[in-house]
Amino acid sequence: MGFTNAELEAFYGVSLPDLAGPGIRMLLVGINPGLHTAAVQAHFSRRGNRFYPALFRAGILDRIVDASVGFDPADRAHILARGVGITSLVRGATRRADELSESELRTGAVELTERVAALRPAVVAMLGITAYRVAFERKNAVVGRQPESIAGAQLWVVPNPSGLNAHASLAQLAQAYREAAVAAGIPVFTPPAP
Repeated sequence: MGFTNAELEAFYGVSLPDLAGPGIRMLLVGINPGLHTAAVQAHFSRRGNRFYPALFRAGILDRIVDASVGFDPADRAHILARGVGITSLVRGATRRADELSESELRTGAVELTERVAALRPAVVAMLGITAYRVAFERKNAVVGRQPESIAGAQLWVVPNPSGLNAHASLAQLAQAYREAAVAAGIPVFTPPAP
């Protein structure tokens, strides 16, 4: 499903529902939806995003999900059955996350805390250290498990899978996501050979 730039512009500010259900163990938190994601209503839908390949390499999922035209119902069910939920720090779509203001990120942190309290995952994994530092006012935070929790859940910061974060390899993404999943009590698969 291809979109022109003009068609994608119509999705500025559009949100999509959380991918969450009862019994989620780990809530993965992207910064905010991209325009393509808002258009197809599926998290991390842009082809080339390393999110689903990293979840597969981490042993969290048993296959690479292709959400480029929306979620296949079987993939959606598999993600939820694995105890994984997906949400965004800021609900509204933009072309790039760096278009968000500090105020929007901080408001997103408050709203995320409310969602976490309602969903009650064991672990929240924030995808992106820079956005986390601003949103939660933790300017010296480093990637990994954080000393504080969020609404009773362990808080982890893991690398963002965006291609704009090219210094983090797919192997590094997978390792960080796997550590958070194990902490959440998700039984992981043996990772595939690279």
